[in-house]
Amino acid sequence: MNTIVKQVEKILSNAGIEEYKQEAKLIVEAVSGLSSDKIILGFEIKNVDKIIEIAEKRAKSKVPVQYILGFSYFMGEKYIVNKDVLIPRDETEILVLECYKLLKDKKEKIDILDIGVGSGCISCALAKKLIDKDIEILAVDISSEAIKTALENADKLDLIRKIIFRKSDIYSKIRGCEKFDLIVSNPPYIPIKDKNNLQNEVCFEPKLALFASDIDGVEFYKKIIKDACKFLKSGGFLAFEIGINQSEIIKNILVENNFQDIKIIKDLANIDRVIITHL
Repeated sequence: MNTIVKQVEKILSNAGIEEYKQEAKLIVEAVSGLSSDKIILGFEIKNVDKIIEIAEKRAKSKVPVQYILGFSYFMGEKYIVNKDVLIPRDETEILVLECYKLLKDKKEKIDILDIGVGSGCISCALAKKLIDKDIEILAVDISSEAIKTALENADKLDLIRKIIFRKSDIYSKIRGCEKFDLIVSNPPYIPIKDKNNLQNEVCFEPKLALFASDIDGVEFYKKIIKDACKFLKSGGFLAFEIGINQSEIIKNILVENNFQDIKIIKDLANIDRVIITHL
């Protein structure tokens, strides 16, 4: 392994950063412009001073490396990220893949509502996977700054024709005539009481996108589920990413609101991570 990679690993490891190997690789590749294979083969790495500068900034500040670099990867694509949006997580890929399975065989036009668009990773990933379909995604967020970032990502990925962006507090700006085959959301689900138990890095992410004010963290699920039937087509799907110990609570909320065939999908750590249902 190239000595600069080892040097960056040491800087990050000494600062107590758990995933120091992965982050060192990301920093060196991003700044040098070289692929992992070329680094392993010993290609000359330029911008060494910049690489060390970023590694030291990460070590000292604990700001997530994705914010320092200005991007993150999600389902093989590079997304702009900043302090206004959550950093895309691997777990959210499960949500996207499950939604794709629901819609991939549909012949008619597909209408999707993405509530809490953030960086745009869910909307963009679905638009790319369903690129050959007649699809329109309405992506909403309460944050104008998040919408701006999502718009930039959609433009960069050449998906502007597939996604409409709108500022809306959940359904506040959704018209009664707008109906959807799928409503998907990765809403804020960390109970505010757990704020002090989180990793330092998480505290740099937008609180608006992280925290729910109730004790179980299901505040936004309740709000979305309560009026979902008004905006879903007959047989339309509702799909969420969920937090630890929330699946049974959310399942009960869905049953109370007449949703059926509730399916719960686990992540690689065997934690309930996605819940899907339909009218």
